[in-house]
Amino acid sequence: MLLSGYYITAELKAKDPSKAALAKAELIALCAKTIKEVGCTLFRLHQVAGQPERFLLWERFDDEAAFKAHFEQPYTKDYVAMDLTEVVTLFQSNIV
Repeated sequence: MLLSGYYITAELKAKDPSKAALAKAELIALCAKTIKEVGCTLFRLHQVAGQPERFLLWERFDDEAAFKAHFEQPYTKDYVAMDLTEVVTLFQSNIV
């Protein structure tokens, strides 16, 4: 059971709705790599029902340092450089 940690919820939107399928495929690939990172125990992609251009990422890292290290990974930088999605909302939360 995961309790403590650094939890992130991010809502993403495809910048170009015609590239939503590509964004989804690239996000799935990103998830497969990210979950292998030291300090990451949850990195799950959800697609909003009826809105294929909208996605949610549910993430859990051991701490903020592990979360920040994720953005230093080459594959994360490669995904960001593709410029397929924009962050609509991002927030850190704690289990209560």
